[in-house]
Parts: sequence; C-alpha cells; structure tokens
Amino acid sequence: MNNKAEQYDTRSAGLLVAFMWCAYFLNYCDRQAVFAMFPSLTSDLGMSDRQLGLIGAVFLWVYAIGCPLAGYLGDRLSKRLMVVWSLIIWSVVTIATGFSTSATMLLSLRALMGVSESLFMPTAIALTANAHPAHARSRAIATLTTAQIVGTVVGSWFGGWMADRGEWRIAFFALGAVGIVYAIPYFLFLKGVSETPALNASQFDARAPSRSLYRVPSFLLLCLVFPVFVFGLWLLYGWLPTFLHDKFLLNQSTAAFNATVYLQGMTLVGLLGGGVLSDALYRRTKAARHWLMVGSLLLCAPCLYLIGNSDTLTATRIAAGAFGLMSGLFMGNIFPAAFEVVPTSSRASAVGVLNLCGGMVSGFAMLFGGLWKQSLGIDRLMGFTACGFVVGGLLLLAGLGRLFDTDHAKVQE
Repeated sequence: MNNKAEQYDTRSAGLLVAFMWCAYFLNYCDRQAVFAMFPSLTSDLGMSDRQLGLIGAVFLWVYAIGCPLAGYLGDRLSKRLMVVWSLIIWSVVTIATGFSTSATMLLSLRALMGVSESLFMPTAIALTANAHPAHARSRAIATLTTAQIVGTVVGSWFGGWMADRGEWRIAFFALGAVGIVYAIPYFLFLKGVSETPALNASQFDARAPSRSLYRVPSFLLLCLVFPVFVFGLWLLYGWLPTFLHDKFLLNQSTAAFNATVYLQGMTLVGLLGGGVLSDALYRRTKAARHWLMVGSLLLCAPCLYLIGNSDTLTATRIAAGAFGLMSGLFMGNIFPAAFEVVPTSSRASAVGVLNLCGGMVSGFAMLFGGLWKQSLGIDRLMGFTACGFVVGGLLLLAGLGRLFDTDHAKVQE
C-alpha cells in the first residue's frame, strides 16, 4: 500500500514539474525575445542605447520589487491560482507589446511584464519544492530551471529571426497567444494538485514567514552573493547578442543564436548534472549545495572574462559554453540551498526575497551595458564582473564554515 502511494506521489510530482516547465518556458520566451531585437527597435522606434538598457532594467527592477510580495502571498494564498493568473496576465502584456509605437510605451509594458511575471517564480518554485523530499529537491528544481535555459534560447532565436524579417511585432502576438491557450490545460491539471495545508490560527503568525528570514545569517549571505551572480547572468542575457552583432558583424538571428545556444546549452548540462550531483552529495553532507555554488562562482569568473575578451568567435563560443556549464551548478542549487536554512512555511517568501536582491542589482547590468557600451565597453564590464564572482565565491566559502551548521540545525528542530 505504501509503495503504491509512493509511486502515485512520484508520478504526480513529475507531472507537476512537467506542467510547470512549460509555463516557465513561456515565461522566458516572452521575457527574452526582446533582447534579440535591439537593432530593429533602434530603427523602428528610434530607441537609444540608454533606452535599450532600460528595457531590461525597468523589467528587472519592477520584477524584483514584486517578488517579495508574490512570495508573501504565495505562502498564504492558493499557489495554483497564482501561477495560472500570472501566465494569463503576462501573455496579455506580451501581445500588447506588439502594439508598441514608442520607447515610452514599450518601457511601460516591460514594467507591467515585471509585475505579472513576479507572481510566478516564487510560487512555482515553492510548489515544486513542497512536492519533493529533500533528497530529490535539487533534481526537481534543476529540471524545472532548464525551462529558463530552453526558453531563453528559443525566445532569443525566435525574436531575432522575426526581427530580421521585419515582423518583430508578430513575434509578440504569437508568443502571447500560445500562453493564453496553454493556460487552459495548465489550470485543469493544477486543480487536482494538493497544496501544503495551511497552518491553523493558533499556529499561524502572518508576519512570521518573512520576518523569520532576516534572522538567518546563512540566508542573508545568499542574498548578498546571489545578486553578484545574476548581475553577470543578465549582462550576458541582455547584451551578449548585441555585443556579438557589433564585434563579429553578425546579423540579428545569427548573433542571438551564438549568444544563447552555447551558453544555454551547456547551462542545461550543468543544471541537470549539478542537480544529480547535489542530491548525491547531500546524503554525505547537508552543505553540498553550498559547496557546489562556491565552485560555480570561482570557475565562472575566468570564463566570463574570456567571453568579453576573446579575439575569435570560436574562442567566445568555448568560453560561453564553459561559463554555462559552471553557472548551471549555481542556478540549480541556489533555491534548494536556501530551503536548507529557512522554515518550510517561508519558502515562497525566501524565493521572493532572493529575487528582490538579485533583480534590483541585475537591472543595473542592463542599464550599465547601455550607458557604458560606447565608453567603458561591454568587454571591460564583463571583466569587472568576473572579479565580483571571485569575491562572492570567497564570501560564500567563509560563511559556509561559520554559519551553515548552526542555521541548518535550527530548521531541523
């Protein structure tokens, strides 16, 4: 009887990841397509480099501010309804983006995109984590996170391909329509998914989940290190297609392909391999996820430098692939690592706070890329960011020896 129950739970958890994966894939397709269209937006809407930088910055800042609220609500309201409504709203905003007639209108819609997409990730990650035991959690979240990789590649390629044909508006119409259609089977499946039972009134303190996070030193350290990582990530997501377009004289679709396929393809390998490795090492040390993130940051640093400073496209591809492989170890473990030191009731809030920290800082990656593209250069900005990765890795290493055991033990009490 127990075996049947276990098999049912495993199957249900697997289906949950599959349905969440498709929604998360659309999330990143809709989010990333615009970054492969910068030359077209410059010619059609007259956007400056500064305004192009704000496309990513405005989205990330609004998204970051919305994530803690989304996490707060996700720990209290129906996670199932939140992720479905998020999908519907951001799909409508994506369609509306295709009607943009000015830089101001486009930037306003990117802000609305940030609000709508912020409702999704904290809740989706928490719902997925709650459906899996600790020894399988990294694999589940790593598998879900691969949707981010595939969505970035497909969204960037599709956006660049449509832009080269003068049909960038139709790209937004198509992507948004797919999301609205997918919301129907998504909702029907989630109706049958159980959520973690709410605490009764005597146990529940409405302030406790978010308040308790700020009493966990290990979590606060993750909030410090995570922004360093996502700054580098968004510098590549937002500006690598244009960087390759200008440096190697590629067209938009070819630049988008080279900026995503090698980077994201190897990130996919790093995510899946890192998830399996992390869950295997977890049986030996509960700090396994933190150790892998230390290694990821230190090994990503030279790769990031080489992406910006290699003389040939081939060398740039190799560096991007190596960065992707190492970054996958971090991406697949950041949220499971946080869940090792925060209360179960605070998981959505923890994701929201981490995304607040990451989003606020990574928005500047987009903005600085636009402001300093002509003066400092994207290549030097990548070099400075690589130094930040080294500092972040060393900080996490120092905190691992001093903080983790105590914080992990408190959660287990």
